[in-house]
Amino acid sequence: MQTLTLTTDFKTRISRVQLNRPETHNAFNEVLIKELTDTFLMLMNDNHTEIIILSGSGKSFCAGADLNWMGAMVSYTRAQNVEDAQAMAEMFEVIDVCQKPVLGQVHGAALGGGAGLAAVCDWVAVAPEATFAFSEVKLGLIPSVISPYVVRKIGYSYARALFVSGERFDAETALRIGLAHKIVPADQLETTVDAMAKSLLKNGRCAMAESKALLRALPEMSHAEARVFTVNKIADIRVGPEAQEGIKAFLEKRRPSYVEDD
Repeated sequence: MQTLTLTTDFKTRISRVQLNRPETHNAFNEVLIKELTDTFLMLMNDNHTEIIILSGSGKSFCAGADLNWMGAMVSYTRAQNVEDAQAMAEMFEVIDVCQKPVLGQVHGAALGGGAGLAAVCDWVAVAPEATFAFSEVKLGLIPSVISPYVVRKIGYSYARALFVSGERFDAETALRIGLAHKIVPADQLETTVDAMAKSLLKNGRCAMAESKALLRALPEMSHAEARVFTVNKIADIRVGPEAQEGIKAFLEKRRPSYVEDD
């Protein structure tokens, strides 16, 4: 791959996807977008992968759009802009709907679409010096494609303020608004994310996937629909093999069979 590095630990079944365009602060171009989409589609169906860690090489996590890519956009027709935006929208959707846990490891700048990547991760650890922005308005643009994921992550009020201002904000703010979940010293960032990944391996794989699917489904439902859906969903889960094993293991004070030895 030209813009990514992918490594998989076959013992732990943890895969690490690293954006690898350090000379551009891992900025998006059409190649990175396609490779990131294809990689997540592959990892979804990879039996050697249970957990995915997303990080960036060099000084930044992801600084948004590549300048050369943006320069080419100036001459795009509307149809070309639609095609281009659809490719990016598919990338975010593929990461968001991934049934496997996706952990973000953020350092340096996470701007525009880079902040959008943090929004589609399930759990995000950030270095204290990390900076974020939805800075599209500074260029006369809007954070359109990432907006569904960002609004779900940080809420309407914060999205409204940050989309309109385009201001940069720090790691503490990202933690407070829910875009990040833990601030870790830069030299401990990788080990902290790895530790979280390993802790998730103690959970039921189907249960984690179903939890993610539950969260995606609920916002589209009325209260009455959600009540029927959740009642039936937990009934289905309880009679499934993973839950049966998990409950029996808990009652018998033993390790569930889906948790491998350390």
